[in-house]
Amino acid sequence: MAKQRDEYWDGVIEGMPLFAKELIAGGVAGGFAKSAVAPFERIKILFQTRQAEFRSLGLLGSFTKIAKTEGPLGFFRGNGASVARIVPYAALHYMAYEEYRRWIIDGIPGVGKGPTLDLIAGSFAGGTAVLFTYPLDLVRTKLAYQVVGSQKLNIQGLVTGEQVYKGIKDCFSKTHKEAGIKGLYRGVAPSLYGIFPYAGLKFYFYEKMKSHVPKERKKDITIKLACGSVAGLLGQTFTYPLDVVRRQMQVQRLSASNSHEMKGTVDTLVMIVRTHGWKQLFSGLSLNYLKVVPSVAIGFTLYDLMKAYLRVPSRDDAVVEVVASSRNSQPSSLHS
Repeated sequence: MAKQRDEYWDGVIEGMPLFAKELIAGGVAGGFAKSAVAPFERIKILFQTRQAEFRSLGLLGSFTKIAKTEGPLGFFRGNGASVARIVPYAALHYMAYEEYRRWIIDGIPGVGKGPTLDLIAGSFAGGTAVLFTYPLDLVRTKLAYQVVGSQKLNIQGLVTGEQVYKGIKDCFSKTHKEAGIKGLYRGVAPSLYGIFPYAGLKFYFYEKMKSHVPKERKKDITIKLACGSVAGLLGQTFTYPLDVVRRQMQVQRLSASNSHEMKGTVDTLVMIVRTHGWKQLFSGLSLNYLKVVPSVAIGFTLYDLMKAYLRVPSRDDAVVEVVASSRNSQPSSLHS
């Protein structure tokens, strides 16, 4: 029975399209990595959006406040929406990156397979993933922003401490009712401005550093984790201010401190600098570093494990295999 089951599963894996394997591998890796660092993500969002209330407490003080007022589950407030977003986001991001990379190689004769290719493919993959999953990111931020017993949650006559949104479905429903589809994409502009360079730079730095690794050590998971972590840190530093702007735009309707409606990315950026100074644009960055390293480490590890389990060939081998198949037997298969 066990042998038949293994043979059946082997057949399923072998018959699975390459893009489907990449979707599954990326989704599993993203979901586990995001949950592992959820407490840091919650604190980071509160630092970005409730600066007067939480930044004065510091990292340990913020953890203590949440633990006392909300309990252990408070550290995972909004994580359901976060995982619901990151699974399709990571799946699309990895798969789209691999597909864009193959399309470019297949469609532009003589194109090199250096870091510049990864910069372009990574940028477009990031933008694609954001557009498809942004409403879930908006909901995640709104849920994470809510704090039990917070004085700043007194909105439109609500009693202090009352929850504005009861869960993912309720948040989706109320946001859509208030502002329609446009409301579900509030703050998407800085997200796209940020993800294009971030996703591109992340892949660029990762591949650039790997190019200096001796061939015999390229498959070493420790090397991959080190390269990926540094690449993530560098990319995050360059684009972090746009992440702060995005968070502020997402929760501005909930923030009692906003006396006027912020109209767009530039207006929000200017408001933050004028009100809180340029340092606010990097609020939570040090905490984000604490989050990025383990997140990238877990993500890369699980992605590699899932690819091995699903028998996904190495990136360059996959390019050679798919492109050769496309040119020799099905010329338009990559573009269907």
